[in-house]
Amino acid sequence: MNISIRKQLTVVFAGLTVVLFLANFLVNTFFLEDFYYIQKQKVLREAYETLNENINDFGIMSTDDTKAYEQMCNENGISFVVTNEDYVETMWMKNMNNMDIILARLNGYGIGYDSGVVLEENEDYTIQKKYDDKLGLNFLEIWGRLDKGFYFLMRISIEGIQDSVRISNEFIKYICVIGVLFGSVIIWFVSKRVTQPLNRLTELSKRMADLDFDAKYTGGGGNEIGQLGEHFNRMSENLEKAYSQLLTANNELQKDIERKEQIDEMRKEFLSNVSHELKTPIALIQGYAEGLQECINDDEESREFYCDVIMDEAGKMNGLVQKLLTLNQLEFGNDQIVMERFDLAVLIQNKIQSVSILAQQKEADISYEGEACLPVWGDEFKVEEIITNYLSNALNHIGGAHKIRVSAACSADHVRVTVFNTGEQIPEEDIGRIWDKFYKVDKARTREYGGSGVGLSIVKAIMESFHQKYGVYNTQDGVAFWFELKDGNSDIEEKESGEKKDE
Repeated sequence: MNISIRKQLTVVFAGLTVVLFLANFLVNTFFLEDFYYIQKQKVLREAYETLNENINDFGIMSTDDTKAYEQMCNENGISFVVTNEDYVETMWMKNMNNMDIILARLNGYGIGYDSGVVLEENEDYTIQKKYDDKLGLNFLEIWGRLDKGFYFLMRISIEGIQDSVRISNEFIKYICVIGVLFGSVIIWFVSKRVTQPLNRLTELSKRMADLDFDAKYTGGGGNEIGQLGEHFNRMSENLEKAYSQLLTANNELQKDIERKEQIDEMRKEFLSNVSHELKTPIALIQGYAEGLQECINDDEESREFYCDVIMDEAGKMNGLVQKLLTLNQLEFGNDQIVMERFDLAVLIQNKIQSVSILAQQKEADISYEGEACLPVWGDEFKVEEIITNYLSNALNHIGGAHKIRVSAACSADHVRVTVFNTGEQIPEEDIGRIWDKFYKVDKARTREYGGSGVGLSIVKAIMESFHQKYGVYNTQDGVAFWFELKDGNSDIEEKESGEKKDE
């Protein structure tokens, strides 16, 4: 069962108050009377010492000493008398009644006729409790002989001490009841000031446990609760930061997991595609090699045909492997990029010249449109690879008017090269995927021209290593592939303009 701090404080305070009053009651009952006697004995001893030090040979004190001594006795309720050896009084308390009774008591004590309950005794004085049957009162007395030879007796009435203890205990009982009630009410309202901030902190901790980091303690205050609230706010901020970092780390971990899964899928797809691409040429090579071995056809022409097929398929396999190695080096950054300034127009024209025989076989008309000199920045060997793949792709998919047009145009600080060929358009759903490894739009016709589906992936890897743009789009009568390189003239113009400014 949960009990609120407010109730606990009230119960504890009430219990503590009762314990304190009970302890006071017990002390009054068992120790107050003895303490009272000890204090009164001390007063009587001090009165004796003062009297013994200041009385003269005539049994009296000087006027000033007498006044001071009588004032001390009045303040403490002491009656006293001093006598000579014949018990004739020499000094006594003024306005003291029953002088004859006190003198008789002193005389009786001196001759050992009378005594009381002795509390303390030495050679100079005796302190005792004595009930005076003539007066009907209890007294605390000290009597004896002074150093000057005079007898003395001092007494204090102790009749009211028992009644005082009883009345005091009775009063304490009432005070205890009132104190407990009044104190409980006070502590009930005072504890509210303590428990309200604690309740707010409790609610704040619940919200923080539910990851509500907007919860803030606004109670303020410079006491411990206020400081605790500030620490809660700091803890909330730190937890929010830690939670944010945890979410970020979790997202990164999730991305890493997804990336790993993607790599695994790519590896599986790669192995599947490679095995698929190699399966056909290997089967053909194996089949024709077995035909040669078994001498299915003995004529020279058939054997040459079989050897041509084997060599052609082996060449396709070798080309595929070489392209895969090139692509692998590009994708993993193992191939060094050498950026240099070269003439792109010369490179294009040379590549057109190198494929002219293949173009004639395809009955294709290849033309170049652009300036005769086009300085650009790039890796000349890899740019040649791009142009080769674009031209090979154009020749393999040419149709319609059988035209291939290579154009180069300057735009701002870049040169865009476009390779256009007439023929069938690329389906819109396939345009975004033709750059993927082994992806083929027309898988049936690909075998005819020996395409492997890797060439455009190599273009993509090279252009991304250059950090330049590339792409493809359909035209009304064909398809156009393009790529961009940084204009080599822009650096020269900037340098020349800077030199003119310096001049």
